[in-house]
Amino acid sequence: MAAVEKRRPAVAAVAGFTDSGRPAVSRTAATAESEEDFLRQVGVTEMLRAALLKVLEARPEEPIAFLAHYFENMGLRSPANGGAGEPPGQLLLQQQRLGRALWHLRLAHHSQRTAFNNNVSVAYACLSASGRKKKPGLDGRTYSELLKRICRDGEAPEEVVAPLLHKIQCRDHEAVPLDVFRAGMLTCFVLLEFVARAGALYQLLEDPTLAVADRRVGQAVLDTLEGALQASDAAATPSRYLEAGSRLGPDSLALAMDRALGARRPGSPMTREEFLEKAAALFIAKVKPVA
Repeated sequence: MAAVEKRRPAVAAVAGFTDSGRPAVSRTAATAESEEDFLRQVGVTEMLRAALLKVLEARPEEPIAFLAHYFENMGLRSPANGGAGEPPGQLLLQQQRLGRALWHLRLAHHSQRTAFNNNVSVAYACLSASGRKKKPGLDGRTYSELLKRICRDGEAPEEVVAPLLHKIQCRDHEAVPLDVFRAGMLTCFVLLEFVARAGALYQLLEDPTLAVADRRVGQAVLDTLEGALQASDAAATPSRYLEAGSRLGPDSLALAMDRALGARRPGSPMTREEFLEKAAALFIAKVKPVA
């Protein structure tokens, strides 16, 4: 009895005695223990732990909405419900996997390297889940579709991102290893941010009354941007090229713009679309194609 009291003090405090004089574990304590075992056996305890870790990792502004979205996407987990897939069921399952992979990829900004890489691995595992007639692994078709979804959701003009997709896509039936998948995801997200920053830069150059920029000024800024990217060639990673573009100081840009305006050549307009396409081309030229 002493051993029981030492091992289970909470139970001893509420224990009763049977007619034989032996202590009986209270029904409340036994129920609590069985409920805890049930939650652990069905995986709820581990699932809640994983959800809380994701909240700590992402630190969202609205944690409750984040958790709601997290558990909604948990319902799309396969391989458990993966095998029933026959078209069109298989097509629906594939779209669910793509949606869940996208959600994981957006949990952390690419600059949060450890968290981003962890989420990339989760997204890769999600897309690599096997169905009844499919071996585990990620094929080029699914990988390329995810790249297109990222670019489309990022609202980058199609003509801007098309050259990048051409460089980093894989053949439909080609196996895509994790390192290629990670590089492709990182490159896409960095390009979208690069284009967004280029758009903000163009907004400073354009004439608000005409909604266009002077071509001399626009080209001078692009030349300065190209020089910054050339200087970062040794790094050879997409994020480094983004940092190079960010380090363009106001002084160097102002000097380039003054020189352009001081030239005697007549000015002509440069549209936002043309500026973004040329800026993106500078970035894409640095990206290595998939072997």
